[in-house]
Amino acid sequence: MSHAKMILGMYEAMRTALGDSHWWPGETPFEISIGAILTQNTNWTNVEKAIDTLKEAGVMSPEAIHSLPIERFAELIRPAGYFNIKARRIFNFLDFMREEAAYSFETLKSFSLDDLRPKILNIHGIGPETADAILLYALGFPTFVIDAYTARMVLRHGLGFEGIDYYELQSLFMDVLPQDVAVYNEYHALIVRVGKKWCKKKQGDCGTCPLQPFLE
Repeated sequence: MSHAKMILGMYEAMRTALGDSHWWPGETPFEISIGAILTQNTNWTNVEKAIDTLKEAGVMSPEAIHSLPIERFAELIRPAGYFNIKARRIFNFLDFMREEAAYSFETLKSFSLDDLRPKILNIHGIGPETADAILLYALGFPTFVIDAYTARMVLRHGLGFEGIDYYELQSLFMDVLPQDVAVYNEYHALIVRVGKKWCKKKQGDCGTCPLQPFLE
C-alpha cells in the first residue's frame, strides 16, 4: 500500500472506530493559545488546573494577563509545571500580540499563513509544534500539527524513518490530505486519542488498535 493510501485509510479507520473528536479544548482563541504553550512538557490535566486558576482570578484575557507582574502570573500557572519558563514564554507571546495586532485575534487572522507562521516561530520559546497548534486551533489556518504521538505512529507503521524531522513529518500529511482546517484538526486529534490509548511510548497495544490493519 502506498504511503498516500495509508495516510488516507488510517484517517478513515480512526474516525470510524472513535467518532469525531471535537478538539482542541478551549472556550476562546486566546485560551487555546495559552493552553498550547502551557502543555509543553506536561499533561493536559495540569494545563486545565492552571487555566481554571486563571479564570478564577479573572485574568483570562491578553490585556489582563499582560498587566500582571510576571511573578504573579507564574504563580497562577504553577500547576502546569516549569511555571517561570512558561510565564516568560506567554509574556513573549503577549508582547507579539500587542505589537502585531493590538491583542486582536481577528487582526492576526488577517495575515496570510506564510507571513504569520514565521512571526510566531520568531517568538522566543515557541517552536513548530506550539506555533502550528496556535495557527490551526486558535486561528483556523490550514497547517498540520506534528507531535510525539504522530512521530511514534509514523515510525511504527513504516511511514517514516528514525531521525525524520518535523517538516518532513508534516509534509507526509499535508502533501496527501486536502488543505482543510477541519481535516487537519480532526486527524491530529484522532492520532492523540489513539496514542494515549493504544500507541503508547514503551509498548503499543496493537491487537485492538484501529490502526492494526495498517501494520506492516
